[in-house]
Amino acid sequence: MTGSHFDAINFQLSLRAITGKAEMEYKFNELEEKWKKYWAEKGIYQVTEDASKPKYYVLDMFPYPSGAGLHVGHPLGYVASDIYARYKRLKGFNVLHPMGYDAFGLPAEQYAIETGTHPALTTEKAIQRYREQLDKIGFSFDWSRQVKTCDPDYYKWTQWIFLQLFNSWYNREHNKAEQIETLISGFEKWGCTKAWKQFDETLHHPFSAEDWKTFSVKQKERILQCYRLAYRSYTEVNWCEALGCVLANDEVKDGKSERGGYPVTRKKMRQWSLRITEYADRLLEGLNRIDWSDSLKEQQRNWIGRSEGCLLEFKVDKLGLRIDRQFALPVFTTRIDTLFGATFLVIAPEHEFIQELTSKEQQG
Repeated sequence: MTGSHFDAINFQLSLRAITGKAEMEYKFNELEEKWKKYWAEKGIYQVTEDASKPKYYVLDMFPYPSGAGLHVGHPLGYVASDIYARYKRLKGFNVLHPMGYDAFGLPAEQYAIETGTHPALTTEKAIQRYREQLDKIGFSFDWSRQVKTCDPDYYKWTQWIFLQLFNSWYNREHNKAEQIETLISGFEKWGCTKAWKQFDETLHHPFSAEDWKTFSVKQKERILQCYRLAYRSYTEVNWCEALGCVLANDEVKDGKSERGGYPVTRKKMRQWSLRITEYADRLLEGLNRIDWSDSLKEQQRNWIGRSEGCLLEFKVDKLGLRIDRQFALPVFTTRIDTLFGATFLVIAPEHEFIQELTSKEQQG
């Protein structure tokens, strides 16, 4: 600190001792409270539809309302997006900049368990604390558009969406989703004949319209599960016994839960799945019509991972194995021309045939 800086401080202290106040003093407590109150009363950041202005949407990742309040990572991202929202307003855009709370899930449940309080109480208390802290920072959120995922008025729509998915199937001939009744109608008229293009022999055995009429409700539903956009299937999941739930891959680190550090094991469980792969072609085609960089589009194409190839079978030799039946391993390849160069076949450790294919000497 320079000498002149010390002189300025001493002068200010001397002036305050004489007058009882410093000139040009920034009374932030008064000023900020005054203007925050004004913004709230006037609804400065509340957005209404205005066709005369171009629209712009600035959306932040909603915080999990658990714990005693915000952590530094929250405003770190919100400050940047708030600056951009303000910039676009000054450029004449009608900016929608909402905020909400991702209030369902593991963080809220664990915090309730740790504090011994009902999740509804701890979550609502945390939301009030988060709102208070966000307002103190002075973000330009439109609170009239607030979303709380634990609110029945919100999650009733997620439940509604699920029912639409469950009661729909993807018609490959029309390249869009349709009500499941149209599929049932097709089965009643044609069964699974070649005229019915949706039929996939890898899913179930062929049947006629007469066969369909004789099937039980359970048999029919088993077939429909092969087409519904939302369906149940057995999949390998990350199971945490201590937390009593399934974890996503990014919630597991070195075989333990990121939250709490509890052991995680791979387990086959029945889960709800979405038949998003049916939309692969439409997703890829849509990338050509959006204003993204080529590198980002390529990342999306790789993520979708659509590829063309052949499905073939490798017959299993019973020699040396404890197999009492003949079966084959289905394999997908994009390079059928290299098939005769194959020297070995690798299967995943969770494969359904792993026990039968492992020799007695290699059994764990």
